Amino acid sequence: MKIIESSKIKEKAYIEKLESGLTIIIVPKQGTKKKYVIWGTHFGSIDNKFIEPNTNEEVVVPDGIAHFLEHKMFEQKSGINSLDTLMALGVDANAYTTNDHTAYLFESTDNFYEALDELMDYVQNPYYTDENVEKEKGIIGQEIKMYDDDPGWQLYMNALDCLYKENPIKIDVAGSVESISGINKELLYKCYNTFYNPANMVLVVSGDFKPEEILEEIKSRLIPKEVHGEIKRFYPEREVEINKKHKETEMEVSKPLFMIGFKDINKAQSSEEAIKKHIAIEILLNMLCGKSSKLYKKMYDEGVLLSQPDLDYEFTDLYAHVLISGQSNEPQKFQDEFNKTIKEYKENFDENYFNRIKKKVYGDYVCEYNNIADVARMFLADYFKGLNAFDYIEQYDTVTPEYTKQILTEVFDEKNEIMSIVNPK
Repeated sequence: MKIIESSKIKEKAYIEKLESGLTIIIVPKQGTKKKYVIWGTHFGSIDNKFIEPNTNEEVVVPDGIAHFLEHKMFEQKSGINSLDTLMALGVDANAYTTNDHTAYLFESTDNFYEALDELMDYVQNPYYTDENVEKEKGIIGQEIKMYDDDPGWQLYMNALDCLYKENPIKIDVAGSVESISGINKELLYKCYNTFYNPANMVLVVSGDFKPEEILEEIKSRLIPKEVHGEIKRFYPEREVEINKKHKETEMEVSKPLFMIGFKDINKAQSSEEAIKKHIAIEILLNMLCGKSSKLYKKMYDEGVLLSQPDLDYEFTDLYAHVLISGQSNEPQKFQDEFNKTIKEYKENFDENYFNRIKKKVYGDYVCEYNNIADVARMFLADYFKGLNAFDYIEQYDTVTPEYTKQILTEVFDEKNEIMSIVNPK
């Protein structure tokens, strides 16, 4: 196995690529009681147009099919739901779909190998019928309507609508009631056979394992499958301009919700640059409106902010943006003060404050690596982005005040800024 190591936090990850194309990542954590497994495929809500490797046929599928397929994976031919089986074993099991991948997971202290049997069985044995697909449409239709009534989700989707014109990230992960009506068992099997091929998947385990032993346990549970070539996917070109500056809606909320977004139009040219930029943006967000920032204290004392805003940076090859969200009596006042603070830091960058926040963010990273669930999810998501999760720690010292100020100027540009607001009815 290939071994990658972080000298700073003294952690190792063992990586094995099998003949089938499946990548297995093992992150040993000696002395931990819990064990965590996550098995993901590089198939998300944005993958709605592709060429099937075996036939070279161009395929267009309905929006929401990756999420629909995730729901159907638990149903077995026997009539038993695998999620119920896993819960009966006393493990915490789940699954999720994002823009670029789908994942199946569980965390346990006992019955680990019994749960691994079940996980690896249901992910490798899909069972779709006309009847169970039609039944699922009603269930997912209710889930879609539930999210339509979720103020936080609508705030986020409206922000994406402001940031992007044609980008498939604007597609709701679950699709729409109309789009899922076009899903049938043939399309589900087509997507499964294309994207659930081992060559398009990665399995990460974290816990108190001997790497060689857990590797053999995983290999013994794999069903042989023919390796197919790379999946060609069709995406629009990366957009430069934002779609609109502002979007407001009214919902059942007690006080206005807001989300400020900045579109990052400069695509990182390497994995090293992507990680370096991510670290710099996390430091900047904490400097600008983190818990110890002057802006947060001022806005909280004046009653403009009810709590610390959520701070996020999302990026792939297809898109990248910064999001700042929270609840405020005066969203516009907070945005004005936030932009004023950005301008002040562009003119006078406080290096002492930068160094203090940099240490704080470093500490947050170290805590994440100490959590078996966090580290496994990081390795999975970063693998699909072509990144090594340990590089966040290893590259930390390369993020200088000068570089961070450059990122502040490039990313936090008012011409690329949007605002989404959900007001009380």
